[in-house]
Amino acid sequence: MGTPAVVLLSGGLDSTTVLAMAKSRGYEPYALSFRYGQRHAVELTSAKSVAEAQGVVRHVVADIDLRVFGGSALTADIEVPKHDRVAELSDDEIPTTYVPARNTIFLSFALAYAETVGAQDIFIGVNALDYSGYPDCRPEYIAAFQTMANLATKAGVGGPGMTIHTPLIEMTKAEIVRAGSALGVDYGLTSSCYDPSVDGQPCGRCDSCLLRLKGFEEAGLRDPLEYRAA
Repeated sequence: MGTPAVVLLSGGLDSTTVLAMAKSRGYEPYALSFRYGQRHAVELTSAKSVAEAQGVVRHVVADIDLRVFGGSALTADIEVPKHDRVAELSDDEIPTTYVPARNTIFLSFALAYAETVGAQDIFIGVNALDYSGYPDCRPEYIAAFQTMANLATKAGVGGPGMTIHTPLIEMTKAEIVRAGSALGVDYGLTSSCYDPSVDGQPCGRCDSCLLRLKGFEEAGLRDPLEYRAA
């Protein structure tokens, strides 16, 4: 048996790659996904498929209805921004697809899960290069959360401590795609779109779709998903 680790798994490209990386490093992954009222809940179907394909020890889906707060195009009746090319994405403002405090909420649940399965390691697919400008994807945020985690948990106070792993944080999308492909990741199982059709087909024009398409193009590989508009 390897060392247990909790892996946050949305079903998207990044988290699926991180799961494969955790396994390649000898960890026994416990996957954690969230049904939080997101408009792109089809990602949970992808998360289930990915978890099964990669053979996680256990896959938990936690229910948290963030629609009670709203404040995001993913959890409220706010239109998801669409663009024709990556160059139109702005680094100067936080987009409406930002879900307030989402990673803090998710990582807090991951801490609880980790303590119950005896894990001192948590993996999350945050990225500070090819991303949408979310404040909770930055290295300084992760460092601050890890400090808090080691003040607030039994493992941190009386044990070896918690480590938050962010293997993608300084990688471009192309580098992520290449790394996952080298590990045998089946990206055809994943879902990245913020505004998919009822049957799960990606729109090809939201921030997430554009960054994903850019990654595959720059990696010289074909994205296995079929888009409504590319």
